[in-house]
Amino acid sequence: MSRPSAQRGPESALTDFLTTHKLAGPAETARWTPLTGGVSSDLWRVDLPGRSLCVKRALAKLKVAADWQAPVSRNAYEWAWMRFASRHRPDSVPELLAHDPEAGIFAMAFLPPEHYPMWKARLLDGEVRVETAAAVGELLGTLHAQSVGDNALAAEFATDDNFHALRIEPYLLATAAVHPGLSDILRGLAHRTATTHLALVHGDVSPKNILVGPSGPVLLDAECAWYGDPAFDLAFCVNHLLLKSLVVPGRRAELLRSARALTEEYVRCVDWEPRPIIEARAAALLPALLLARVDGKSPVEYLTDDRHRLFVRTAASSLLRAPAPTVAGVLDAWSNALGAATEPRSGLAD
Repeated sequence: MSRPSAQRGPESALTDFLTTHKLAGPAETARWTPLTGGVSSDLWRVDLPGRSLCVKRALAKLKVAADWQAPVSRNAYEWAWMRFASRHRPDSVPELLAHDPEAGIFAMAFLPPEHYPMWKARLLDGEVRVETAAAVGELLGTLHAQSVGDNALAAEFATDDNFHALRIEPYLLATAAVHPGLSDILRGLAHRTATTHLALVHGDVSPKNILVGPSGPVLLDAECAWYGDPAFDLAFCVNHLLLKSLVVPGRRAELLRSARALTEEYVRCVDWEPRPIIEARAAALLPALLLARVDGKSPVEYLTDDRHRLFVRTAASSLLRAPAPTVAGVLDAWSNALGAATEPRSGLAD
């Protein structure tokens, strides 16, 4: 999973969780190592004699500069989402070990990074494999298809308040406040997304939450799980591939091909509504999410160059005002804008 950060001791609630759920014996010594990578939870690797596991606890205030509060009940929904995924694609999530919903803590198997590297790290290192993106698209589409029309899931994941706090407000509405000229468009997208309830959405399908496992992609971090608009997951993931094309210019073509392959494999799984309709929703959301990762409450950490941020603002604003009908249309517009921006004297060279 994520790489370890500097070690610090766990609280008694965490050590008690292990013994209460018989994950560790009272006399066993556990070594706790904090893992990095997320802003919404504490995550630990726990090494015990002969075995390792991972413990996750949700935070009430997320670790970002902006004031971003979120209910810790999302930990229970993440656990439930992972149980759902394990029933349909058991290799797509870590093995689940124990859960304390009141404390907002659960334990799962630790997946060693030498066998399960993080997709984000691979992409930023320039290791871009189109087949990985295609596999992510197929997995995501399959899980969505398995949840469509399931009234029990819709009731279990009626997490509209969580999704508003974790996604609608910090991404779409916060960005609308920064861009008053686009406010009506962004608020309209927020309303449509929030009121569309078709499938079980992961809510954070980002390369930082995807491990490249020996049997295919492994999804993590489903704290935003919600029975809502599956187009959100598609747009959210493609968004990250586009942003990375700015900071890994030597693999720009492969990143754009990856975005296309992911979308194509996903769309092949869509049988719950006409494919052009879900593509249109994803295509409309995509530039909004691009802009949100610059001017929302959770900007991506690797866009440190002002030229890159200006490029995102310009390209995303244009697409919001004149939406493309398909994700492929957004990718074409992004690619054309990149080509124009890398011309001599354009200010965005490779």
